[in-house]
Amino acid sequence: MSTDAARYDDQGEVPLGGYAVLASVFAAGTGAFALLARRRGVRLPRQVPPWDVALLGTAAYKASRLLAKDKVTSFVRAPFTRRTGEGEGNEVIEEPRGSGLRRATGDLLSCPFCTAAWATGALMCSYTASPRLTRLVCGGLGALTVADWLQYAWTWTQRTAAD
Repeated sequence: MSTDAARYDDQGEVPLGGYAVLASVFAAGTGAFALLARRRGVRLPRQVPPWDVALLGTAAYKASRLLAKDKVTSFVRAPFTRRTGEGEGNEVIEEPRGSGLRRATGDLLSCPFCTAAWATGALMCSYTASPRLTRLVCGGLGALTVADWLQYAWTWTQRTAAD
């Protein structure tokens, strides 16, 4: 097997090696958290109530949109992506740049679905260690999500009234 075959898909486009590195970082981070939590005696919650699941899900959604699409966080993505257009509201459209790990990181950082998995992982670790603090942070991100929806609803109302 050639080196390129191990790093890219059969069209030479998907940086499989970079994806493997990122997946390993995610797994290592989760494992490190689990070990540290166990050593410190952190007890796992017996259950995650449905309200907390909804709150965590809303927060993961908003955190992933902020990281992957928001203009203000462009500086985080800039080494790995290039802007190709403007999205709705305060969002931008970007595509990954480079190759290998740089390209894989660009894929991750420009995809809200991809970053949602990482945001969810971080929020679940936080919820395990400090549920009250995590609920507060998630409540803030949830409120921001509602505010965004209201902004879009107001814009839609104005456009509809003008027609």
